[in-house]
Amino acid sequence: AYFHSAATLNYVRSILNSGFADLHNLNEWSLNHVRSKGTRQEYQTIVDRLLDSLDFMKTIGADVPSSPMSYSLNSVDLFMSHEGLILEYEQCMTRLLKDPETGISNWYNVGAHFLWIGDRTRQLDGAHVEYFRGIRNPIGIKVGSSMKADELKKLLNIVNPNKEIGKVTLITRYGCDNVENFLPDHIKAVKESGHIVVWTCDPMHGNSGVKTRYFNSIMEELYKVIKTHKSNESQLNGVHFELTGEGVTECIGGSMELSDVDLEQNYKTHCDPRLNYEQSLDVAFLIAKHYEKERNESLPL
Repeated sequence: AYFHSAATLNYVRSILNSGFADLHNLNEWSLNHVRSKGTRQEYQTIVDRLLDSLDFMKTIGADVPSSPMSYSLNSVDLFMSHEGLILEYEQCMTRLLKDPETGISNWYNVGAHFLWIGDRTRQLDGAHVEYFRGIRNPIGIKVGSSMKADELKKLLNIVNPNKEIGKVTLITRYGCDNVENFLPDHIKAVKESGHIVVWTCDPMHGNSGVKTRYFNSIMEELYKVIKTHKSNESQLNGVHFELTGEGVTECIGGSMELSDVDLEQNYKTHCDPRLNYEQSLDVAFLIAKHYEKERNESLPL
């Protein structure tokens, strides 16, 4: 596990250093997979707008190598995360280290910046919760439809007794048909607990078929979560997707219009189905389009 993790991280670092994440290379994004001409034009409009913005920043001198913004446009800060599932492995990666600012020693998992507890291993008296409450890393907790409101309050108090702001990320995973039934009560419970958490949506695990997932259901859950947070005076802070840069056929739908018969073409995962390169772009563009529409609707007439 350690060997494959280290090899993957080194590979990611090498492609970042080669300019893979440079926003100036937007034209290298291929939209040829989009079968709908209207959708392709919408996506191209977003790309053109980004390029226009970059041209403007270059004109005014904000986009030059000496600019503090240069790194943000040419690369990204990449943080690593995984589910803290196999506790024997996590124990091997745990170190007692001094905080460089305070000099106080604390236990850190040095195998990742951020770890999360799965929906099946978050028992209040379980070994995973016991381990997670002892490390200083920011942590996540998967929250499914089986999570009771009072249980969520108790869990937050165990893993974050000092109510440190942003220490805990709640990753909701209900399924598109269950968002309205569970998310409002969970938002209310967190508010009553006094904890300030980071809310994230995982719309993939609650929308599973037999070895596949449906793109429309994934997006429907995400939109419902955004709407529910807004109506409950809360805010969605992030999304959690499983994706790959490969052209796999593991999820149905998207602008490629993949169907059941396409699954056997390139189904490669040994675990959970993943969005492919094209479907990942679809998600990014649709989220951007949603918030653009929301901003335009909020503008004064």
